Amino acid sequence: MINAEVFVQEALKKGFGLWTGVPCSYLKPLINYVISDPGVRYVNAVNEGDAVAIACGAALAGLRGVVMFQNSGLGNAVNPLSSLNHVFQIPVLLIVTLRGEPGGPPDEPQHSLMGPITTAMLDVMKIRWEYFPVEDADSAAALDRAARYMDEAGLPFAFVMRKDSAGPVKLKSDMCPRPPAASFPAQGFPVRQTACLKRRDMLKALRAALRTGDVVLATTGFTGRELYALGDTENQFYMAGSMGCLVSLALGIALVQPRRRVIALDGDGAFLMRMGALAAVGYERPKNLVHIVFDNEHYESTGNQSTISASVDALSIAAACGYERIEDTASADGLADILKRHTNDALVFVRAGIQPGTSGELPRPKITPVEAARRFANYLKKELP
Repeated sequence: MINAEVFVQEALKKGFGLWTGVPCSYLKPLINYVISDPGVRYVNAVNEGDAVAIACGAALAGLRGVVMFQNSGLGNAVNPLSSLNHVFQIPVLLIVTLRGEPGGPPDEPQHSLMGPITTAMLDVMKIRWEYFPVEDADSAAALDRAARYMDEAGLPFAFVMRKDSAGPVKLKSDMCPRPPAASFPAQGFPVRQTACLKRRDMLKALRAALRTGDVVLATTGFTGRELYALGDTENQFYMAGSMGCLVSLALGIALVQPRRRVIALDGDGAFLMRMGALAAVGYERPKNLVHIVFDNEHYESTGNQSTISASVDALSIAAACGYERIEDTASADGLADILKRHTNDALVFVRAGIQPGTSGELPRPKITPVEAARRFANYLKKELP
């Protein structure tokens, strides 16, 4: 049985500086320790896939990330593990518990299928794994193997944790509640403005309002392709797949590099898909993050089917989750003004109403996802003025 403090401190020595995930009783010692130790950065994710994306953001920003979750949540993490980590070759360290282990201790019925297939799922996703160490003396070597593989392959590495792998740790301090930061007007937020512009017009205004050092992340589909069509630059990241994970990726970057402004360009469909991510973002409240949702009420890049965004009060949801400044605009000048007024002084949510439609056939990035990720990570290494 390993000492959680020994493992975590060894991991910190090897650069694993951001920890995130979703609790499991097997993980209790590790999570209790990282929450209680003020020297460890722990981000409380609301689901496993978002945790993976948060750690990916940290990795792009130059800090190794550790993601912890129960194997029952492995399915939730398949999306980013397969279409973000694998496609862009972003390595993170996974600690996945083995509830329902064949031949192991009796467990709850919901683990009867996932237990036998956990390691097979990792194999199918081409994620190298080994069992979590159970002796303190083995921690350093196990972490060395993981880090070496991550560096060489550019892919995740997983420790599969069996029951009682780590000794008990008492929770010495917990995460403090943070009430919503934006006040709700008695009459509610303004009615959404009527969209009269297309995404391209908004993107042009956004690019003109950027400052030195800003980074822009665009959600999968037409948003990324249209941003690319306006000009490919090293400070732009074009998400492919991982729908709904963009703001979690941006959160990881914003936390690791608090002086750099991070602008996340979401779509209404992606916003709705993983809306719980806003709770984690709102709790952390990085003042250098601007979350913009381009809302045209459609899944445009998949055939223009309608979303349900017209029936959702996104502004109130963002405010309730802890975003500090809530904005609504349907004009290019309005979006530019919001960006010009932001001086890394608040976590901002913007609903930008747009019309469906693109300007002709959109090009696909000629740069490969791996090249784009490495270029973006290198840009993040540059010193700010």
